[in-house]
Amino acid sequence: MRRAAIAAALLLWASAAFAQDYPTRPIRIIVPTPAGGPVDVMARVLANALPAVLGQNVFIENKPGAGNTIGSRAAAAADPDGYTLMVSAASGLIMSPMIHKNAGYDASSFAAIALVAETPQVLVVNAQTPFKSVADLVAYSKANPAKLDYSTGGIGTLPHLNTELFKSVSGTNIVHVPYKGGGPALMAVVAGETQMIFDTVSTSLQLIQDGKLRALAIVGPKRSPELPDVPAMPEIGFPSVTSGAWTALMAPRDTPPAIIAQLNAATNAAVQGGAMKAALSKLGAQPRGGAPQDLVDHIQRETNKWKPIVAALNLKVD
Repeated sequence: MRRAAIAAALLLWASAAFAQDYPTRPIRIIVPTPAGGPVDVMARVLANALPAVLGQNVFIENKPGAGNTIGSRAAAAADPDGYTLMVSAASGLIMSPMIHKNAGYDASSFAAIALVAETPQVLVVNAQTPFKSVADLVAYSKANPAKLDYSTGGIGTLPHLNTELFKSVSGTNIVHVPYKGGGPALMAVVAGETQMIFDTVSTSLQLIQDGKLRALAIVGPKRSPELPDVPAMPEIGFPSVTSGAWTALMAPRDTPPAIIAQLNAATNAAVQGGAMKAALSKLGAQPRGGAPQDLVDHIQRETNKWKPIVAALNLKVD
């Protein structure tokens, strides 16, 4: 017992001593999605704000593919020294490990640092379609089964699950067209390759304002301040379709607790700083932050929520 206590004390001392000199070089944040997508946008906002707090440059490395699993595996396997982190979301942290048979990781492969931001999703359609409301879209789809396509960043992503949930409760038959990331999926709607997508307000807002997309409903419990004329799903008869998007900062599992604490403090300072708050506001996102345990609890709640939905949809990828 005495030896174990001494060993634990030495480990804690070594962790704290190492953290005193941290960071001494630039920090890499792996994003397991393509550039331009919702997770990437939030990661870059954070990466722009952290250097002022940490005193070192922070750069993004996109590692997309295979439903977020390629970049997530790379982040989980990185040296746990605080110099490789990951910004991810429900799709990569929770859903992909449920769906991909050989994902090679799950949420327990990481140490939680902090929740970064949350943003509602919005159901948007190509502006050239005739749909002015969700009722228009539902009526057309029921009269023309499998004639509409929706795009997503891949099987098991939040837009995929939200759309399948919407299809289930609305009784519609709309065809899934997966792309390699949220950015390409959104551009497919703009180009008319598909007709609709459940996307984050942060990445759709400018395209809506430019008249390239038409917003039909906010996927959340209430309207978005950035789109005050767009009804929320509960207002139009779909109270179960309310899951927005969130992003979180994670580290490899065995990263020293003292470094996790330092990164948590830095992230909280960044998300509450004026520059990042302003950047998030323009994107229709809300800053979050909080303690590492708050993020652990959040991930567990999200896991409990989505697990039965994934099982009911029988989503599996070998």
